[in-house]
Amino acid sequence: MDESKRIAIKFLEKEIKTYLALSLFLSKKGIEEQVRVGASKILISPTFYKERMKETEKIVTELKKSN
Repeated sequence: MDESKRIAIKFLEKEIKTYLALSLFLSKKGIEEQVRVGASKILISPTFYKERMKETEKIVTELKKSN
């Protein structure tokens, strides 16, 4: 695995930890917020971060396999 893939995987693994922490925080506080992203509004909730975490884990797995 080349250096750029290692750096990407390390970054994405940190993102997974961040998403997990945000998901736990929001679920404990019972927070659901509408946030403007570009031209649209999205709902920020624990589920939002859990979905991002799953997507990120898939990317990490694909990067590790593409040796």
